[in-house]
Amino acid sequence: MDIATVIGLVGTLGLIFWAMDSAAGIGAFIDPASTVIVFGGSLAVLLMRSTLPEFINAWAKVLMKTVLNSNQPSGELIEQIVEMANISRRDGVIALEGQMGEIKNLFLQKGIGMVVDGTDADTIETSLNNELELMKFRHASASGVFTSWKDIAPAMGMIGTLVGLVGMLQNMSDPKAIGPAMAIALLTTLYGALIANVLAGPLAEKLDNYSLDEQNACNLIIEGVLEIRKGTMNPRVLEDVLKSRLSPADREKLASA
Repeated sequence: MDIATVIGLVGTLGLIFWAMDSAAGIGAFIDPASTVIVFGGSLAVLLMRSTLPEFINAWAKVLMKTVLNSNQPSGELIEQIVEMANISRRDGVIALEGQMGEIKNLFLQKGIGMVVDGTDADTIETSLNNELELMKFRHASASGVFTSWKDIAPAMGMIGTLVGLVGMLQNMSDPKAIGPAMAIALLTTLYGALIANVLAGPLAEKLDNYSLDEQNACNLIIEGVLEIRKGTMNPRVLEDVLKSRLSPADREKLASA
């Protein structure tokens, strides 16, 4: 689980609710009509901008990447690739078939499977790069949904505010009704800002960051699988080459493991 996402979201909402309760009570900041306009309206517009599979995939990505954190650490991948290289060097590539069940990463599993099948290096590289490009497209589509939500929500908030102001102007004859009506009108702007800056924006950026991590892992896998297929590089040298793709902190962590 990505603890940072959970702590950040809970902490932010907690501080906002505390401020609301201190200002006028949380009940003063709850309005069903404003909620429908901003939350319901922005999600409806979001569906118009994307297809249903893209919409569902975006939420699935959020669950898997920002909450469950399903990315395998690069250090573990390097250890596994080097182990595969040692087995291939010692017993031949056919021996890797018995290790397929231990590979968690589907991208690495595909690459090693092609090596076992005797596929030439150029075909392996082309196939894995095509898979990587498709993955980039899927990730961009998922983060794009939340980026769109970030843009839509404040606009829907402004629409709700204008709707509220029209209602307020129709009751100008009653001075006591102006204050509450104005407060309700402003709630839609608040809701739009909350969606954009507390939910949609941070989640889109988090998805982009995880996508970059996964792309780096895939490039690492491609390089490792190709070297296993060629069989010309000593596994210890391969380990050093793959480690060069890690940050200094990750290298130290891997060395101390």
